Amino acid sequence: MTRRASLLLIRSALALASLAWVPRVAAADKPNPWRVGAFASLTGSEATWGQSYERGTRLAIDELNAAGGVLGRPLELIIDDNRSKSGDSATIVRKLISRDKVIAVLGEVSSGRSLEAAPFCQQMRIPMISNGSNPKVTEVGDYIFRVAYIDPFQGAVMARFAREHLHATRMGLLTDTTNAYAVGLGKFFKDRFLHEGGVIAMEQRYSGNERDFKAQLTALRAAGIDALFVPGYYTEVGLIVAQARQLGFQGPVLGGDGWAAPQLIALGGEALHDTYYCDNFSVESDQPVTRRFIERYRARFGVDPDSIAPLAFDAVGMLADALTRAGTAAPAKLRQALASTTGFQGVSGSITVDAHRNPQKPAYVVGYKEGQYRLVTAIAPESNSGR
Repeated sequence: MTRRASLLLIRSALALASLAWVPRVAAADKPNPWRVGAFASLTGSEATWGQSYERGTRLAIDELNAAGGVLGRPLELIIDDNRSKSGDSATIVRKLISRDKVIAVLGEVSSGRSLEAAPFCQQMRIPMISNGSNPKVTEVGDYIFRVAYIDPFQGAVMARFAREHLHATRMGLLTDTTNAYAVGLGKFFKDRFLHEGGVIAMEQRYSGNERDFKAQLTALRAAGIDALFVPGYYTEVGLIVAQARQLGFQGPVLGGDGWAAPQLIALGGEALHDTYYCDNFSVESDQPVTRRFIERYRARFGVDPDSIAPLAFDAVGMLADALTRAGTAAPAKLRQALASTTGFQGVSGSITVDAHRNPQKPAYVVGYKEGQYRLVTAIAPESNSGR
């Protein structure tokens, strides 16, 4: 081989080596994403909530990433399905924190499943932002936050609504005693209704897997109630209201945000006349940030958002806002930034985190009218601290 041929061969080899190195340099320069964990009921009996939760979460993360991410780094969502079952959420969150190395955990809509996961987040000092409304969730520890209002607040809202707007005097309660959310909300409603001068004429109970409520409803009607409070989930509420109407009870039926799902109307139909529930969100809100969110959600998913998607969207927004202010994902600093959230303009309302890591925000009472739930009134928090 001539000297010239050798030089050409060496130059060619160097050129190929340079080309082979280019992708590795580019990959090394690409910023690592902030990994965000989430757990939800993507399948199973409450899949409506979980799927809506995922849509709201992904919409928020996609919009943040399109705008450049947070602190120059994109967000990566790692979401797992707990199948609407008890027991899975703690396992999922252990995996998200220990194996996937997430900087924070989002979820769950269910208070019970949030309570399964919260202790491990607290133990590992990883912030968690829950959608569950039972006050016990944030009482787990100082790394646990929430984006939904708490049950003492919505219980008081619905008791005041029953007394002041519906002029109810003798209430009946029908509670799912297998559901921590329902038990807590029923208690808070009862306490406030009695404080407002009303009477609880009778209390009845059921389990979440029941489908026949006629015995309980017959007893409640015989007690001479003029209104009924059902602090359960939409999966049973639609059947309860339909059976109550079949038995001749035509008075108001009230509930909490566990009613909020399109399937409620499919289950209850026109039997839902004169029913009302408390919610975190209303598509009839005239706030500009909310109107813009509704337009973007409709454009992407082809439907109006329920109350779960906006809460999920706001949980991501709260996390991104705190991460920006902290300037780091170091757990202690990120936790402190979340705790100091003040006046965050979420699509579900302006959010200020109180001393118990619960949001101060408005509640919306909606009522069934002409095939859909429409806004009746918005109520500002008296004190959403749960104390």
